[in-house]
Amino acid sequence: MRIQVQEDIFDPGAVLTDFSAGRTDMGAVVTFTGVVRDTGDRQLQAMEIEHYPGMTEAALTSIAERAVERWSLGDVLVIHRHGHLVPGEVIMMVATAARHRRDAFEAADFLMDYLKSRAPFWKREVTSDGDASWVEAKDDDEAALERW
Repeated sequence: MRIQVQEDIFDPGAVLTDFSAGRTDMGAVVTFTGVVRDTGDRQLQAMEIEHYPGMTEAALTSIAERAVERWSLGDVLVIHRHGHLVPGEVIMMVATAARHRRDAFEAADFLMDYLKSRAPFWKREVTSDGDASWVEAKDDDEAALERW
């Protein structure tokens, strides 16, 4: 299991290659890579992400351990960036490895739902007009987490 909270950009392809290397015991590797997207109407200039070091890693480790216990996983990876990110930059990545695809898909979906609604990150959007506003929780994200 690997949990990383970092400011530095990373290459999802290289991370996937490393994560999958030598995994002859796993029949499925599922990944999700999140990218900062412009909201369109507000002309997003940047996403600023804050967190509390130590607390964030502990929370992500705890949820990854829950995924390992619930599904038959061989490995889990969660990388999440913080700091100043611009549209088009990679913000995070989740990868799960399992003997069978259903476990890998469901565990990755579970982890994504948790990251979207419960992970201790605070996000602020900065627009081209200089406005900065905190990103509010969305009802859809909360509803998605309830299914687990």
